[in-house]
Amino acid sequence: MPCVPLATTVLLLAASALAQTGSISHPPTDIVKRYVVLDQKGARLDAMSFETLAPYIDWRQEPAWGRVVVIQEATVPEDHRQWEIIDKLEVIIPVTYRVLGSVYLETAVFVPEEAVEEVRFRVKAVHGTWRIIEPVIPPHVGLKRMVNFVREAQRQETDQEKRSTLVALEASLRKAK
Repeated sequence: MPCVPLATTVLLLAASALAQTGSISHPPTDIVKRYVVLDQKGARLDAMSFETLAPYIDWRQEPAWGRVVVIQEATVPEDHRQWEIIDKLEVIIPVTYRVLGSVYLETAVFVPEEAVEEVRFRVKAVHGTWRIIEPVIPPHVGLKRMVNFVREAQRQETDQEKRSTLVALEASLRKAK
């Protein structure tokens, strides 16, 4: 029996799990849930982590966003009666976000805008796996992750004026709770 290196075994198991997750034998909500959770954790805040979303989406480039939507929570309905079924290989799944406001990246300002937002994700079978086809929306990041992102930006900022702006941004985000 050939000896398989541990790293290869782990890589194969991860690939197998990923293939099963996106498989059309699983409900399309699995893909939407994973995408929403990764987005909430800030996977779209930098180019390097965007690659973690590749198995769930059908677009290859993330647009440059001028704002980040800060959310309290997101809800993906399990009940297929809440979906719009186009055919057996395409559905629209509504995701409800509890929005706290938006951070405008150019000015590093948080604008509180509490609302409930519904985004209708079109999910389609592509080469035997579910993929989110549209819409491509601005990042919807959880409050805690956004605060941590701003705090990290403060630590890396060398310009005192910009650092002060980031401190004010963190303070306004903390008030959003």
